[in-house]
Amino acid sequence: MRRFPILLLALILLLAGCGNTGDGSSSSSGSQSSGSASSSSQEESKNTQPFTLAAYPAYSFHPALSTSQANLTLAPLLYESLFTLSSSFEASPQLCQSYTVSADGLTWTFQLRSGVTFSDGTPLTGEIVAQALQTAKDPASRYANRLANVSGVSGSGEQVVVTLSAPNGALPTLLDIPIALDSSDRPLGTGPYVLVEEGGKLYLNLRGDWWQGASNLTLQQIPLATMTQKEQVAPAFHSGEVTPIHAAITGSNDLGYSGSYEVWEYNTTGLIYLGFQTTHGVCQDPEVRQAIAKAIDRSAVTDSIYARHATPSTLPVHPDSVFYDQALAQTLEFDLSALRDKGLEGKSLTLLVNIEDMAKSAAANRIAQDLENAGLRVTVERLAWEDYVKALERGQFDLYLAEVYLTADFDLTALISSQGALNYGGWNDTAVTTLLEQVRAAQGEQRTSGMARLLNYLNQNVPIAPICFREGTVLTQYDRVENLSPVQGNVFANLSQWTVK
Repeated sequence: MRRFPILLLALILLLAGCGNTGDGSSSSSGSQSSGSASSSSQEESKNTQPFTLAAYPAYSFHPALSTSQANLTLAPLLYESLFTLSSSFEASPQLCQSYTVSADGLTWTFQLRSGVTFSDGTPLTGEIVAQALQTAKDPASRYANRLANVSGVSGSGEQVVVTLSAPNGALPTLLDIPIALDSSDRPLGTGPYVLVEEGGKLYLNLRGDWWQGASNLTLQQIPLATMTQKEQVAPAFHSGEVTPIHAAITGSNDLGYSGSYEVWEYNTTGLIYLGFQTTHGVCQDPEVRQAIAKAIDRSAVTDSIYARHATPSTLPVHPDSVFYDQALAQTLEFDLSALRDKGLEGKSLTLLVNIEDMAKSAAANRIAQDLENAGLRVTVERLAWEDYVKALERGQFDLYLAEVYLTADFDLTALISSQGALNYGGWNDTAVTTLLEQVRAAQGEQRTSGMARLLNYLNQNVPIAPICFREGTVLTQYDRVENLSPVQGNVFANLSQWTVK
């Protein structure tokens, strides 16, 4: 956590937005200045208002089917999952007591915890969990892609059986999926709070019968501030009507309004990377790709463009992951001489970027500057999203800057396999197919060693050049909340340790 006065940027208000999961549109307001008297009055007003969260009652609250980011942010208070993820993306059992795996790695049997109930007293059963996972597989679900390898789910009593079409030894990292009682817009959950409506207003009420015990949670009732448009949340946060904002902050958006706030950061799997055209042109040579990867000053990108709200990485796994190999990462660290020695002075390259993402556009400029310092001539071509995708699909580029949210098992298949949906550069290598399959099938130490072999092979061939991983951020008013420790997918991860003033 960092505490400092900040200029609120034109935020992608994840807690506020009503769009689909992923990049949202940003909103901004004019810069507001205030004298010391009015500022003091505002701070006093903030501190007298109860801890409040934003919600969009007109939208679904279903943790898998909702399209409201604000409502989805509330999900960990209402729902629980078979497993939870740590800041290093390791899975820990929650609703799951234990599990077994068949010899071929295709059948996983999960034993549920006993004594867990939904907020209406309905016992947690294998049938209910299986149905919830089936709902999560629905094409309309935000979890559909990660469960594409699940061929079947069944449940009985206190057991759930998940069948895969291909082995995945890290399946638990994909099962931090909130379990809801049904597929309605406001389904019940097994979490510490229950959504209620009193006097026309929505609240989250603490459950006295929560299976984990509610004695350590001091917030007995959390009011929900009704929102209808995402633009409402920024002023609601500024006035103190809404206590936290879950926001993606970058260093290049237009300024919003100023104030003194606290910033709580957490790791994400949002990888920003440079892609290469590997079928023709200068970048078809793996040694050239490797030299280009070394010519990028990643720390400058994260510091100047992403305002240190990103973590530089030369590997396509997060530096806090158990899979990250520091010695291997150093082989692609910043070194302009590697590219200068290739005799490519004056060679022209085209770098594609989506013009609608201001941070990526600025990052593309910075990367182009690095490459030009090494002797290349780089044209940054900024395209609207549809034109950008079409250009990628047609292979009309030498380089492109992109972002992908990896699953927590850091499966790179979509990016680097010959049939990968995101393999726009056309890289085709049969050896990497085998390495990917070995990593996916392995568990424990075997998976770690398999990932090391894969990453070493990628460092030699460089089909993509990782730049950084985005950090998620939660903003709170100054000195209102202490001890936040958010993780990806759950900004309330250690709610029992929070101090709310």
